[in-house]
Parts: sequence; structure tokens; C-alpha cells
Amino acid sequence: MTQVVFLGAGSVVFTRQLITDLLKFEDLPRLRLVLHDIDPERLRVAEGTALQVSRRFGRPLDVVATLDRREALTGADFVVNMMQVGGIAATLVDLEVPARAGLRQTIGDTTGVGGVFRALRTFPVLTAIAADMLELCPEAWFLNYTNPMAMNVWWLSVVAPQLKVVGLCHSVYWTVVDLCELIGVPFEGTHYRAAGVNHQAWLTEWSRDGADLYPKLRAAIESDPELLRRVRVEIFRRVGFYPTETSEHSSEYLSWFLRSDEQIERYRLKPLEYVGISEENVAEFEAAKAALDAGEDLELGEDATEYAPLVIHSILTNIDRIIHGNVVNRGYIDNLPDGAVVEVPCTVNASGVTPHSVGAIPGQGAALNRSYLSVAELAVEAARTGNPTLVRQSLLADPNAISTLTPEQIWALCDELTEAHAHLLPESLGGTVPMLVP
Repeated sequence: MTQVVFLGAGSVVFTRQLITDLLKFEDLPRLRLVLHDIDPERLRVAEGTALQVSRRFGRPLDVVATLDRREALTGADFVVNMMQVGGIAATLVDLEVPARAGLRQTIGDTTGVGGVFRALRTFPVLTAIAADMLELCPEAWFLNYTNPMAMNVWWLSVVAPQLKVVGLCHSVYWTVVDLCELIGVPFEGTHYRAAGVNHQAWLTEWSRDGADLYPKLRAAIESDPELLRRVRVEIFRRVGFYPTETSEHSSEYLSWFLRSDEQIERYRLKPLEYVGISEENVAEFEAAKAALDAGEDLELGEDATEYAPLVIHSILTNIDRIIHGNVVNRGYIDNLPDGAVVEVPCTVNASGVTPHSVGAIPGQGAALNRSYLSVAELAVEAARTGNPTLVRQSLLADPNAISTLTPEQIWALCDELTEAHAHLLPESLGGTVPMLVP
């Protein structure tokens, strides 16, 4: 029986969506779904969610819930990772401590100060998971959703290069869906391709019936001045290709937007926005728990759009699909560094996930991508070598951080965050967590 493991299954709303998407495929064999979390109450709610979704779809599903990660991984075929190491408490530290130092962040989970420290506390857990997988399920696919996407996939390529790993993010898909809605063109039947880095890939192809759709987008922008107050529209106007993540995420990759109150007002940004999102996530969990405890039906999503169920289905059924995945660059993008983690189209079928070689992406887009890859490279190298100076130097390469803070302030901020996160960080970087690196 095919075994699918969810790590961090206590993210119950996302768990619900993934299970719903999986069970909508009627040609899948019966699955053994193993749910793992370190929080017993969240794990209980995840198990109840899985059982209810299985019942409502009339699709048998063998559900196992365990607090023991090694038990969960034993015999796995697919491992879906959606952990948030340190939980919401650590996320709030990532946002609020830099804010007190004068640094504005919106999401803070992918790049910059928040992204780097989120990565550094995730790496020890990924190292342990990789070691368990090499022992207990070495042929399993590791499907990563946890941010910072590129840093986490990059780290796994360092500690366990033999594992089959792909990072999954729905940003490309939803970008195209939203753009099609904006210009009044049905999404079905469009052709699109994007390439770059996670949360900053570039929509290089977008057409319908052979006709380029970018002219319609430019016309829509010209007819609505309010669109000029969106981060992604400004990036599109200057770079020439649309970026594939929300304006909130996109603003953190550049020095253009969060550097002043005037820019924040102009582009309608909300510093610390992820604080509110985190609070909403807690409320959604509590609502799901209350509904299950009351015997009420949970709200189920309508469409199978998440990549992990699509990947599992294609590998098990040999149905070809193209997704956009985050993979180690092995010549897939000519003008981004080999060994870095890039986002490119991938074909998925019984052979696995096969990235496409896209050649060179637009030079102006690659130039901006390299800024992020420099941050990611130095963060990974800091953890690999145990060099805390590299943590700080990674942030000297971050456009948003250095647009606001002096190097002296960056050093002091890193000291404060290291102390705050010490119980989650590697010993070699000032924390208390042992971590073996090959």
C-alpha cells in the first residue's frame, strides 16, 4: 500500500486541502496516510480531519497519527513537509524584533532577516529528517512546502544529496489564474511558463491560442491607475516580466518598497502583515477543532490545485503533468549559478519529477534573482561551516535589510535574534541544538 506522510500535519487547514485534493482522484489506489506532528492536540485534530474527509468522499483511507517521526517515516513513499519550526511564537520574533530595530517586513518567511533565521532553525530538523529517511525510506520523494523554500531545498542538497527532493509552491499557478481574471480571459486553455527563484520567478510565456497575453495586461494596467499602486505591477513595468508571487512577498526581495513610509503608503503595503495571518491561522485551527468536537462538517475546498497531490497522482498513475518546482540548478537556468535552488517547469510522471532546461532567463530578472541567491547561499554556508559571521554577511546582501539598516545595526539585530531563538538554532551558530553536517 502506498504510504504518504505529512510532517507538520497540525497545519490542519492545509492538511485538509491536501487530503481533499488527493481523494478527488478516483483512480488512486487506497492510501496509507501517516500524520505526524509534535503537538498532540493539533495531531488529534488532523486525524479527525482526515477521517471526516475520507468518510465524506466515500473513499477508504488508512489513517495513522503518531508523535514519533521515525515511526511515521518507516516505509514511506511520499513525505510531504509543511512544518513551521518554532511555530507562531518564533514567527512573531522574526517579525517583531526587527521591527523594533526599524526594519520593515511584511511576511518575513522567505528572504531577509526573517527568512534567514527561519531557515537556520529549520535546518537542524531537516538534517534529522534526512538522516531518518536515508535509513527508513531512502527511495521516498520529499515534497517540501516549508519556507524559506529555496534555502531548505538547498540545505537538503548539502546534507542528503541522494534524496529525491522537490520544493512545491502554488505561486506560479495562482499568479496566472489571477492575471487571467484581471484581463477577462479564461485560465483553461492558456499556456504559461515561469522560471527564476521561488517567490521571484518570471512569467516568461503566457499565451492563449498562440497569442501573447501580455499586451492585454498592459492595456488593463493603463486603464486602471490604481493598479500602478501594486508592487508587482511596478516590478512588471520596470523589469518587463511579471513576478510570480504576491506583492507582499515580492516587496521583500528588493530595496524599492519597504524603505520608507512614503513607499509603503504608495504601494499599499502592510508591515507585519504576517502577524495577522498567523492569528487567522490560529483561529482557523480553533474553528476546525470546535467543528470536529461538535460533530459538524468541515468546509472542503473545491478544486485540486495543490502540487503535492498532483505529483503523487502522476507518479502513481504515470499521467504526465507539468508543474513548477524548486530544484537544485543542474544547468536548468544558464544564467543562474549551478548548485543554487531555482524554480523551473518540471514534467511529472512515473519516472518522477524531471526539471526542464529553460536556457537563459531575461538578464534583468536573473540579476535580481542573484541577490536572493546570495542571501540563501551565505545562510546555507553559515550553517554548513558553523560560521556565525556568515549569517550576518548574508544580510549584507539582502536588498531590503541594507536599504534600512546599517551593518552595525544588522550585527546587533542578529545578536538579539540569536539569543531569542537559541533553543532552536544550531550550537555552532550560538544556539543549543546539536547538528551533524557531513
